[in-house]
Amino acid sequence: MQAWNMVTTDAAHMSGFGHSKKFHTSIDKLPDKVIMKIFSYIPHKEVCRNARVCKKWRTIAMDSRLWDSVSLRPEVSGLHIHSMELLLALINHRFAASLRYIELPMELITHPVLHELAARCPNLTRMLLDFSTAMQLHDFNDMQAFPTKLRTMVICLSEVIFMEGFMRKIYNFINGLEILHIVGTYEKASEEEEEIYEVINIHKLKSATPNLKVVNLYGINFVDDSHVEAFSSNCIQLECLAVNFCAKVTGSSLKILLNRCKKLKCLLMNQCNLQDSLVTEAEWEKSSIQELDITANDLSQDCLIDLLCRIPSLRWLSAGQIDGFTDQVLKTYMERGNLKNLIAVDFEMCDNLSEEGLYKFLARVGPNLRGCVLAGIPQVTDTLLSNIMPALKNIKILKMGMLLDCANRMQCKISVDQLTDVLARYGPNLERLEMSWGPDIVRFSDKSQKAIDTLRVRCLKLKCLVLSDGKYYEVVKANFERADRLTVVRTSTNCTISNVYLLNNYKDLVFN
Repeated sequence: MQAWNMVTTDAAHMSGFGHSKKFHTSIDKLPDKVIMKIFSYIPHKEVCRNARVCKKWRTIAMDSRLWDSVSLRPEVSGLHIHSMELLLALINHRFAASLRYIELPMELITHPVLHELAARCPNLTRMLLDFSTAMQLHDFNDMQAFPTKLRTMVICLSEVIFMEGFMRKIYNFINGLEILHIVGTYEKASEEEEEIYEVINIHKLKSATPNLKVVNLYGINFVDDSHVEAFSSNCIQLECLAVNFCAKVTGSSLKILLNRCKKLKCLLMNQCNLQDSLVTEAEWEKSSIQELDITANDLSQDCLIDLLCRIPSLRWLSAGQIDGFTDQVLKTYMERGNLKNLIAVDFEMCDNLSEEGLYKFLARVGPNLRGCVLAGIPQVTDTLLSNIMPALKNIKILKMGMLLDCANRMQCKISVDQLTDVLARYGPNLERLEMSWGPDIVRFSDKSQKAIDTLRVRCLKLKCLVLSDGKYYEVVKANFERADRLTVVRTSTNCTISNVYLLNNYKDLVFN
């Protein structure tokens, strides 16, 4: 407020007001459209609090244009609705035709609510239904209506609740869906083996959604290759398929998938259970695959060579945590593969890559790269990065470092001052940078401020800089905060970066 008064005082003098006349102003003097713009940047919880300030703010806070995207899940910073009557009133009077996206928790997913959304919100195109905490479904026998213009739907599954009673009622309303997320219980799974239930009938669901372009089956413990094959048989428009953390997917459906889905460009299979022989059988050379994630799959060196050399035009590759990914794979890929369109690579925790092998590969593809992940590799040191950075002149995302638990695998300290200076010199386009070496590995001096200043001044596009907790993190954070760049420096405890921002369907794949 003191800063605000200083600004208004200066404005008064410039406008010709003398010292004898006082010039008073406040946020209340701003036009309504400016206040509404300010309100659009704050959470709905804060909007509701601001509505209590005065009549003017209450009128603005109730404007339906501020309520086009609404989360009613309090556990993820959404609004807490304590009664069904209140929600129905909100749909009628506040959300109305402006509502385009809504998140509903289990207790609010009832047929009166869904009827009202269908009747009052004609522009609703995206919906998230969270059944993850459910122990029992509501009665949907009387449900006769459901939003018909949905283009994106997210369903968060429960471990024990069978969804068919609900899904049977909505099949006729969702044939226009283009993006489907089904979120499993992978993150809640315990180490003890438990009985697995197929709580949603994916075979029936795919028959009701022939226009799907993006399908994300995330962490579903019962999903296997038969479900992947089911989507390939009905979704000829499919462009992106993600089955990350679906451990029963082995790759037996890959051959059929690639043959049927000629438009499929993005295939994400992080931490599945792919088998060499099944991957090799697929006709990769006839596919349109441009983006591939095979992270944490136990594939052999020969299989990786065969796979990479047969894909005609790969632009995005994630192959971290694979012991079979060796220098020989990179060498053969450079000799026989097509590297012209490659813009992003992720080799995180590929221990069998040598410093020389990485240098030769990055020197070859570096000028085209926009994203590069080299974290968890002991051979990646400040020396290698200093030598290779001149080739990474267009890099936007760069991740390096070593987990604290693996710090003893590093053979030398990291001279972070020298590295920071090199990054500032050759990385003017950097947007996201991670250097998550632990405090025991990082070596810096009293002259660090100069190198940090150079990085901050030259890398003006930098949105996120992730460092491990420690003294160096505090030094860098204080430096950026003094320059009013308060949100750039973050700790690796609660933030990490990756190449996913470079996926063509990144915005479509974001959920929850």
